[in-house]
Amino acid sequence: MTGVRAGRPVQYPETTRRLDHAGPVRPTSGARTVVRPVGYGDVEISGGFWGARQERNRVTSIPIGSRRLRDAGNLQNLRLGAEPGDTRAAYEGPVFMDSDIYKWLEAVSWELGRAHDPRLAAELVEWTAALAEAQEEDGYLNSWVQAGGDPARRYEDQSMGHELYCYGHLIQAAVASHRAAGYPDLLAVARRAADHLVAAFGPGLHPGLDGHPVIEMALVELYRETGEASYLALARHFVLARGHQTLSGHGRGPMYYVDRVPVEEATHIEGHAVRALYFASGVADVAVELPGQDAAGLEAAQRRMWQDMVDTRIYLTGGTGSRWDGEAFGDAFELPPDRAYCETCAAVATMQWSWRLLLATGASRYADLIERVLFNGFASGTSLQGDEFFYVNALRVRGGAVPDDHRNPAAGRHGWFSCACCPPNIMRTVAQLSGYLATHGDDFVQLQQYAGGSLRAGLADGEVRLAVTTDYPWSGRIEVEVLAAPGSEWSLDLRVPGWCEGATATVEPADRSNGAHPERPAAGTPGSYLRLRRAWAAGDRVVLELPMEVRITVPDKRVDAIRGCGAVEVGPLVYCFEDHDQPDGVSVDDVVLDGGAATVSWRPELLGGVAVVELDGGVRNGGAPVAYGPRGKADAVTPARLTAIPYHAWANRGVRAMRVWVPLSEAVLD
Repeated sequence: MTGVRAGRPVQYPETTRRLDHAGPVRPTSGARTVVRPVGYGDVEISGGFWGARQERNRVTSIPIGSRRLRDAGNLQNLRLGAEPGDTRAAYEGPVFMDSDIYKWLEAVSWELGRAHDPRLAAELVEWTAALAEAQEEDGYLNSWVQAGGDPARRYEDQSMGHELYCYGHLIQAAVASHRAAGYPDLLAVARRAADHLVAAFGPGLHPGLDGHPVIEMALVELYRETGEASYLALARHFVLARGHQTLSGHGRGPMYYVDRVPVEEATHIEGHAVRALYFASGVADVAVELPGQDAAGLEAAQRRMWQDMVDTRIYLTGGTGSRWDGEAFGDAFELPPDRAYCETCAAVATMQWSWRLLLATGASRYADLIERVLFNGFASGTSLQGDEFFYVNALRVRGGAVPDDHRNPAAGRHGWFSCACCPPNIMRTVAQLSGYLATHGDDFVQLQQYAGGSLRAGLADGEVRLAVTTDYPWSGRIEVEVLAAPGSEWSLDLRVPGWCEGATATVEPADRSNGAHPERPAAGTPGSYLRLRRAWAAGDRVVLELPMEVRITVPDKRVDAIRGCGAVEVGPLVYCFEDHDQPDGVSVDDVVLDGGAATVSWRPELLGGVAVVELDGGVRNGGAPVAYGPRGKADAVTPARLTAIPYHAWANRGVRAMRVWVPLSEAVLD
C-alpha cells in the first residue's frame, strides 16, 4: 500500500519488516570493540519497572508527542518550508524545531520494531511525506531557513543555527526506521541530506562546524547502516576540526560550544552539557571505526574525560550540568544540589557516551553509570503517568519556592516546553531501551542491566537464549534460565554493580539424574563481572543475589554545598525526602539524619508501588531558625522518624519541599 502527497510516493509499512535486530549503535564487523551489543530486537523487556515504563511510553507519551508537535506548529513549519517565498512570519518556535520531530519519529520507529501499530505507522508515513516534500532538490532541509525564502541564508549562523544538529537527529530517526520497521522512505530523505553535507562540508569546502554537536555520531551510524565511507570521513572531519576556537557569538565563547581545545588534548569535559556529551559520543563512534594508529589519541582522551566527569563533575543521581548559565558543566566539585541543572537530555547523552565506551573497552564501570542514570537522573524526567516531563532535575527544592523559569522543578513537570528537546528524547530512549541491556562476544553473553524478559545472542558455536526473572530494582534477586545453548562451553557474565557487597550466584543444573545439586555459590566483586563458564544446557538456572542494604552516602569534602550531609541509597536507587511523607509539622528543610537503624518496606498504594526507607532523624529547633553559639554548635534537635522515597518518583503529588542531601547530626559527624 502506498500513500501519495504532492506527487511523492511514500511506502506504508503494513507489517513490521525489521531488516536486522540491531539497536541504536551497531559497530561494523571491523570496529575495534571488545564487546558487541545484543540488539534491541533480540531483547524483550516484559513487566517490571522498565516494562511498565515502556508500555506507558507507547500508550501515553508517544501519542502525546504527536499532538504536542502539531499544536506547537512543527508540521505546519515543514509545510511552510515547502512553499515558495518568504513565509517566516508564520513560522512557530525556535530555529531547531525540526529536531523535535526527528527525535519523536525515532521513538515511533523503535516502537514499530517492538510491535506493529497501524496508528504509529500512519504517523511515520505522514511526517515522512511532509519532510520529503519540504526537502530541496540538492538535499537541503531546514524549515526555519526555508521559510525565510532565501537560499543564501544557509549555514550563515553556525554557532546557533542548528542546521547540522537537525540533520543529525533526522539521520538517527531514519536509521531507526530502517532497522526497526524496515521502512526505507525516511532513510532516503536522510541520505539525500547526508550526501548534501558531504558535498558542502569538509577539507577545501565549507569550513564551518555546528554549534550543537550530534551530526558526528549520526553520520557514523549512517555509515554503519549503508556502508557509505564518505559519511564516516565527514564525521572524522567534524571531530578533528573541533577545538580550534572557531565558534563563538550569541554571548558565548568557544567553551560553551565545546570548541576551546582539540579533543585529543582535553583533560576534562566542559561547556554546554548536552553539546559536550553528544560530541563525546560521536568521538567514541569515530574512534572505534578508525584504524588503531589513527584513533589512539581520541580513545585515551575519551577515557580520561569520562573518568574525570565521574570523579568530579557528576551528581549522585547521574545528572550532569551544574550551571544554569549555559546549561553547562561547572568546575571540579561544583555540584550545588539546589541549583543543579541536570537536564534530562544530558542524562540521555551520558548514557549514550557510556554505552559506546562500554562497547569499546568491556569495562563494567560504564554500565554502572548507565544504571545510575537510568534509575535516577533519567527516570525522574517523566511523571509516573507518562504525560508530563522535567527539563531540569534538581536535587533540592525548598518549601514555598517560587519558580523563576518554566524549567525550574519548583514549577513541577510540564506537558511540553517551548524548547521541547527533552520529552521526545525521553520517548526515543525508553523505546530503544532493550538495546542497552546486554552485550556478547564469540563465547560469552553479558547481562549489563537487569530487567525481566528474554534475550537471544549469536555466539560462534550457535545461539543462546535466556529468560530473566526479577523485580529489580526493588529486589536484588535475578534468576536467569537457559532456554537454548550450543553444546560447547561459553560464559555467562553477570555484572556486579560497584555499590554491591556480598553478591553471589548459584548454578542449578537442569539435569539432576546423577544426583547433581545446586553448586556452591560463586562470589562476585563489586564493579566487575561474575563469570560463570560451562557447557550450559537448556533448563540450567542461575540465581544471582545482589544484597540491597540501606547505604548512607557521604560526599567528597570538596563539594562545598553539601559538606556534612548524607544521602540515602538502596541498590541502584537514590532516595529523597519530600514533605509529603514526613510527620505533621515537619519540613525537610529543617531535618537532620542520625544514622540509626533504617527499615525498608514495600508500599503498593504509594506512587504506583515503591519501596520506602524509614530512618531516625530529627528537626532542628522544631523548624525554627537555627541559632549558633560561640562554638558554632546548633541548637537542640527534636527526634523524628523520617521517610524517604525513590528520587525518580518525587513531584508526582504536587511540588513540596524535597532534598536528596540531608545534614548529618553532630553525633554522626563526631
